[in-house]
Amino acid sequence: MAEEAGQRRQSWLARVRNRDHTRANLLGSVLALSLPAIAASLAGAGAMQIGEMWITGQLGTEALAAVNSASQTFRQLTMLFLMGLQTATQMFIARMVGAAQREHAEHVAGQALLAGGAFWAIAALGSLAFVDPIARWMSPDANVAAGIAVFAHITFALLIGPIAIQLGASVLAGAGDAATPMLANFVSAAVMLLAQYALAFGELGMPRLGIAGIALGAGVGSLAGGALILAALLRGEGRVRLRRAHFRPDRAMLGRLLASSWQPSLHMLARTGILMFFTFFAGRLGPEVVAAYGIGVRVEMVAIMIAFPISNACATLVGQNLGAGRPERVWPAVRMSFAATSAALWPCALALFLWRADFVGLFTGDPVVAAHAIEYLAYTSVLLLFYGLYFVAFRTLQAAGDMLTPMFISVGAAFGAGIPLAVILGSRLDYGATGMWIANLVYAVINAGLMLAWLARGKWLRAGRPA
Repeated sequence: MAEEAGQRRQSWLARVRNRDHTRANLLGSVLALSLPAIAASLAGAGAMQIGEMWITGQLGTEALAAVNSASQTFRQLTMLFLMGLQTATQMFIARMVGAAQREHAEHVAGQALLAGGAFWAIAALGSLAFVDPIARWMSPDANVAAGIAVFAHITFALLIGPIAIQLGASVLAGAGDAATPMLANFVSAAVMLLAQYALAFGELGMPRLGIAGIALGAGVGSLAGGALILAALLRGEGRVRLRRAHFRPDRAMLGRLLASSWQPSLHMLARTGILMFFTFFAGRLGPEVVAAYGIGVRVEMVAIMIAFPISNACATLVGQNLGAGRPERVWPAVRMSFAATSAALWPCALALFLWRADFVGLFTGDPVVAAHAIEYLAYTSVLLLFYGLYFVAFRTLQAAGDMLTPMFISVGAAFGAGIPLAVILGSRLDYGATGMWIANLVYAVINAGLMLAWLARGKWLRAGRPA
């Protein structure tokens, strides 16, 4: 019986990994690509975000402010590079798999992971010089600044784990395999939360390390997940198998990857800039506002962890079908993805608005922190109505090879509207934290509206940009 069950599980995994998304039913493909990724995000990365915040909250408001500040700055800075490289990697591999060029896809995968390893080495060494002064600049509170520095130093030292997870998942996503990253994220989340709890509070025979334990536990969990994904790629599960030859540096391919990475990296700069500025601005309003903003962003991330997998599924469908010479399947895939994100996020928006106080109560007992966080989530519940549409729109454009337009739209909305409006409302008109929340919502609406308007023109598809 156990053997038969194992065979059934394996056959299910094989069907998901090997589905032909250039010919199969599009709704089935959206579900096959997005549901495992959503499960991975919510049960994996979502549990990491929420679980880490809950554990940190037990260490006090200063610890919560420090970890949230470090997460919204240093972690986001690393994502600038990683998101660009992920996007380019998935785009190339999806096109090549769609065109039945498996060897080329495997070569791209090896070069992407090689670039990620080089980035880790540079970031880990560079962090020794810039982490401490940035931490002191971010918070006038000496205890919070010290916590930020400790968290960041450990995060950069163990950054190879998140790099392996993110880039490995982008390789598999481009090939049409969403199941393997799901399993890796489950393992990573479980190891991370157990390690964070034990190391933060000195449980299970571990030393009590406080904030350092939070960062160390996160790194250990990421290393476990990254190892599983790399093992799957080396074994050849799914449509991509890495061999030693794929890791030999190829300047031409590395150049193509990096040339296609900088635009989505700058696109990511929009959200990173908003997060970093708001974290800095909140620090001037007190650790309670920083802690509240961190709680709000972590809850908001749960919605992103639903929207992004669906939009990523859409990107794989767009890339593979364009690679296979079947552009007539692109718009139906986009429309189905729009419907899927709306069906998932709009009920979440209503639930968040109605029960936002209950969500906040899970993470803090400080009434000042809670009041700010509850207000932030009221604005976030409106923002969620636009999130899914925005993510599908910009990932569709990127998958089709239009990297520049999403970058210009998002960076322009952030630095032309969101940040200036926060300064005006928060400082000059004395709205304080409320001004930040309003500015964030306005930025999101402008960003989504412009992205959808450009997508609707259809120029990106008619131009037929090559990967």
